[in-house]
Amino acid sequence: MNDNGATNRFSTATGRRGFTFLEIMVALAILSIVLTAVYRMQSQTISMNTQKQFLTLAPLLGAGRLASLESTNLEDGADESGDFGEDYPGYRWQVTATPVESELLTAAGALLVRIDMTVSYQENTYTLHLKTYRFVAK
Repeated sequence: MNDNGATNRFSTATGRRGFTFLEIMVALAILSIVLTAVYRMQSQTISMNTQKQFLTLAPLLGAGRLASLESTNLEDGADESGDFGEDYPGYRWQVTATPVESELLTAAGALLVRIDMTVSYQENTYTLHLKTYRFVAK
């Protein structure tokens, strides 16, 4: 009993103070639930950051590769692949250029080429597909 006549919740019959086993188990259960939720949030944040980085960088890398591809001869089509070098490890590209058959374009002396490009990251964990058409003068 304390000064105002109430019994102390932490005192036992022997006069020792402390928490019961049940209170400790409940506290550990609450702590494990909270830590699991924090771990999941952290893991999701890292995954979303990687995805954001890919969705920002992949279109820029793809546009640069398309610009360098336009300087080559696309009349016969192309089927190439490669990586973006040491500056962008894990990023790969693949390009397929296919001539589009059209009587109107052939009569006008122009050739339309369909260019399909795929930019991937981390062994195709993230992929971006780009499709464009270019006129090529004959």
